[in-house]
Amino acid sequence: MNKQFLVSVVVLFIASMTFDFVVHAVLLKADYAAQPALMRTEADAQRHFPAMLVAHALIALGVTAIYRRGREAGKDWLGQGVRFGLWFAVAAGIPGFLIYYAVQPTGLMVAVKQICFGTVATVLLGLVAAAMNKETAAA
Repeated sequence: MNKQFLVSVVVLFIASMTFDFVVHAVLLKADYAAQPALMRTEADAQRHFPAMLVAHALIALGVTAIYRRGREAGKDWLGQGVRFGLWFAVAAGIPGFLIYYAVQPTGLMVAVKQICFGTVATVLLGLVAAAMNKETAAA
């Protein structure tokens, strides 16, 4: 692993944590509060926070590795970042929220909000990946 790869992983970890916080702890907070039986208490959530850190570290590592393998030399990093983020949302984010909707008694509007906000966050994550890894795209 080179320095650029490691820096990308660190930056993507921070971005992933930030986007996830905005989506779930800010934008969807009221929706989740309306379903207390489905959510952990604040104290229980804090006890499980290490799992959240591991999850975002794996996201950062995987996104960096996959983006770097799939980027195309000579193409604009911005377009590649949007494309990557959209495909990542299609492959992981949207299906994940649909699975949650199928197995948990959440409302359709919560699932729609999760999908919409999550897709925007994933596209932003794709842009961060592209921005962090654009210098060597021609290599």
